[in-house]
Amino acid sequence: MKKVTVTENSILFSRKGELVRLTACGKNAIRFQGFPDCRVIDEDYNLMPQSVDAVIEDNETWATMTCGKLKVMIGTSGRVVFYSDGKEILVEKPELTFEDGFRHYENKGSGLWSARVTFKPNENEHFFGMGHSWDNDFDLKGSSIDIRNVNAKCTIPYVYSSLGYGFLWNVPSTGLCELSKNRTRWNSDCCHAIDYVVIAGTPAETSSVLADLTGHASPMPEWATGFWQSRLRYETQDDLLAVARKYKELGIPLSAIICDYFHWTEQGDYKFDPKYWPDVKAMTDELHGMNTKLIVSMWPTINEHSENYRHMRNNNMLMRTAHGPDRVFDFYGWQNEIDVTNPATRDFVWSKLKENYIDNGVDALWFDEAEPEIHPEHFDNLIWYAGRGDMVALLYPYYYSKMAYDGFKSIGRDDIITLTRCAYLGSQKFGSLVWSGDIESTFESLACQVKAGLNISMCGIPWWNTDIGGFYGADITSDYFRELVIRWFQFGLFCPVMRLHGSRIRHFEPTPGLIEPSGDPNEIWSFGEKNFEIIRNLIFIREKLRPYIIRTSDQATEKGYPMMRPMFFEYPEDEICYTLDSQYMFGDDIIFAPIVEQGQTVKTVYIPDGEWILTKDKRVYTKGKYDITAEIDEFIAFVRNGSDVIDCFN
Repeated sequence: MKKVTVTENSILFSRKGELVRLTACGKNAIRFQGFPDCRVIDEDYNLMPQSVDAVIEDNETWATMTCGKLKVMIGTSGRVVFYSDGKEILVEKPELTFEDGFRHYENKGSGLWSARVTFKPNENEHFFGMGHSWDNDFDLKGSSIDIRNVNAKCTIPYVYSSLGYGFLWNVPSTGLCELSKNRTRWNSDCCHAIDYVVIAGTPAETSSVLADLTGHASPMPEWATGFWQSRLRYETQDDLLAVARKYKELGIPLSAIICDYFHWTEQGDYKFDPKYWPDVKAMTDELHGMNTKLIVSMWPTINEHSENYRHMRNNNMLMRTAHGPDRVFDFYGWQNEIDVTNPATRDFVWSKLKENYIDNGVDALWFDEAEPEIHPEHFDNLIWYAGRGDMVALLYPYYYSKMAYDGFKSIGRDDIITLTRCAYLGSQKFGSLVWSGDIESTFESLACQVKAGLNISMCGIPWWNTDIGGFYGADITSDYFRELVIRWFQFGLFCPVMRLHGSRIRHFEPTPGLIEPSGDPNEIWSFGEKNFEIIRNLIFIREKLRPYIIRTSDQATEKGYPMMRPMFFEYPEDEICYTLDSQYMFGDDIIFAPIVEQGQTVKTVYIPDGEWILTKDKRVYTKGKYDITAEIDEFIAFVRNGSDVIDCFN
């Protein structure tokens, strides 16, 4: 084959101004890189390629590389075709006539390009992944997905295909993923190269390789497996302590309580306002005496009144804009945002977080607005340490979580977990606990969250949760919400972290003088006596499940397996499992089918191979579809026959 150079584990192919490099980069994994100006610019970002053997052959027509069960062929036209175990799985589709022009680049100047690659569609293919969103999709076939992050939308450019492969788009640019009927296409707005990895295998096999390539999740702290209490917001130190004391008085275990935003003096000060939080160390000491951790929120926003603003601006620690003022967000006045892609920024901000929070006993951090939230969303106008905003936009939450992880490691802490509103490939190795953002308090939103959690779980992010009850629009006195919060608590029971949070409609006059007063109460006794009893029982079941949750989390760390698993993860040969968007595996031994419709008390559940015990009555079920009844105080969960987990439900 002409214009081909072969090395030990790579193929280099040049044609018409483009240089293509194919490299074996992991078990059953091959990386494609297309350089539009024939200049090799290696940008692994957070990718950690592995050293693996490959078999390479070259003739006059094709060059082929075989890495385990995955094979790739590149022809004289530049066309690339991937096979798994001899079966064709991914075929480039030409954009021009006569099968020419398989990849498309547009010069943006300064060595930057917009780029896209197109593959032939397969009508029988199903796609899963791409992070989470509000789109209410499980199978992404037929979808067009913006590659960008906003509140309640965390885009992670990885999909698993039912044809038996994973596809990792290793370009942190904004762009578009098209999984349509007439094509599969990946588009980047700004990059140096087309860069992607194909991984062949079952869901379990590809998840393990994905973890090898992007990082294995850090171990979940044992304390994080219990119940977390939060609301918008505790206004004072006394308010927060009163809630923790009541949980203690009622004998209800409380693993963590969260102090939300505007506890600070100014956005960007990273410290408590002493007017309302006079003795933080005394507060954390009391909480620790109750076996409760304190988690504190921070935002990446900073305003011109912050004591840190001038120093950070003068030392290039803030986002800059190519045109116009460096003001990118308006929330109680214009804000700039910190540039966490700059190591100096991360060091400086961590020093403030440590001094004002961690040294005073705060146990963990909550990184809100971690996308980051930009208004308007003109990422092409942003200049970061790591590059143009539209070129590196997806990296922001990665470095945001890295800041906390590196900081805690520097002081000898290993029990690291950071609640964050966004993530990227590899964020899991920094202890990122992703939540689904500010979502509506509706049954429709609850149904969407189940699908969202399953899709992000396929992207290498094992720790995920939602605001139990949804974030906004809830009236705690209404029958609708009281039914909803119970069903959402049941869902939270079988999530990696069980966390209550939300901004509830206020039925009282706000506290005078506060920038952001609290909404209605949001504790488990706030939703009526009947609901209190049901929720309390769910929390005690959660306590019994904690050893199982730790074992499941350990699998995420060791093997790269998600904690919430689509049914096809365990049963990839069962075609029905690819259609099940409202039930899932929680670890190895639990099938959970949440009730997600108002007034629903009967749900059809599919049982795969094996014997499964319904937790509420201990009846054994085998493969098939069943209508299961679940009154408001009941949930639908099955335990694998023979597992000791069934004892948690006695």
